[in-house]
Amino acid sequence: MSLRVRDLHAGYRNGEVLHGVDLDVEAGRTLAVLGRNGAGKTTLLNTLMGLVRPTRGSVRLDDRDLAGARPDRIARAGIALVPQGRRIWPTVTVREHLVLAGRRRTSPLWTVERLNDLFPVLAERRHQLAGHLSGGEQQMLAIARALITGPRVVLLDEPSEGLAPAVVDRIGETIDAVTRSGVAVILVEHDLHLVFRVADAITVIARGTVAHRADTPAFRRDPETAHRLLGVTT
Repeated sequence: MSLRVRDLHAGYRNGEVLHGVDLDVEAGRTLAVLGRNGAGKTTLLNTLMGLVRPTRGSVRLDDRDLAGARPDRIARAGIALVPQGRRIWPTVTVREHLVLAGRRRTSPLWTVERLNDLFPVLAERRHQLAGHLSGGEQQMLAIARALITGPRVVLLDEPSEGLAPAVVDRIGETIDAVTRSGVAVILVEHDLHLVFRVADAITVIARGTVAHRADTPAFRRDPETAHRLLGVTT
């Protein structure tokens, strides 16, 4: 399985945000997409998921072009989004989240039982309203909700946002488990410690275009590029 994005253009009424983005990710690999605020990272994930309609370009999952398809068709093809801010349903229980999302399952790979093993705290709180969970537990639920659909590609948008370091470590372990199962991950993330822990390769976006590509070890050896593009020290 491979996801190939070529010459992707997309935006909103006030103008184009993505100006010809190319990227690739293989099964069982994690690609981190980095960039400053406003670079177009979330727009990229939303376009891949069909929430923003591209104006040009292709999004090929194996030999199927999904560019411009409806989100439900993209989900059935095997792409799942864990959005920034989690967006769980606060008045629905943990169990009900998984039952509802599992109705669109395209693969038996991630069952409720397997997700309970991956997230024991969710099993313990299965009858609890999601709005009463901690931030870390809500993030785990958002990931579990995506996985139970049986995706081939998971899009993660800032999964560490607002979480304690110990919970971020748990998110890293979860990403490792997901890729070991053969699922590809595209990770938008500001926490470079998490990125360096889980990502096989890094793409940096600046002003809606790809400014830099490298495998993760090479990126870590090039702090000048990281500082120039991201304003951070690696």
